[in-house]
Amino acid sequence: MYGNTSVLIMGEVKRRKNLGIPPREKTEDIKLPQLDKKAIQQKVRSTLYKYPIIPFLFYGAAILILIGGLFYVFKSFNIA
Repeated sequence: MYGNTSVLIMGEVKRRKNLGIPPREKTEDIKLPQLDKKAIQQKVRSTLYKYPIIPFLFYGAAILILIGGLFYVFKSFNIA
């Protein structure tokens, strides 16, 4: 029983060596694209200058979500 488990737990390198297969070729590392923070900041700022209402809409939506969450908590726990 223990002899069979050692074969099952054997690593890939030992298995390849026992089978006479050459070592696996190393794959090339994937290079992630570099982000240009300055360009992204300029795009965001130009969008905000073009549409100055966006921050007000964002904060308004956040406040509505908070109020809705509080209403849900009060309603579900029967606090009021």
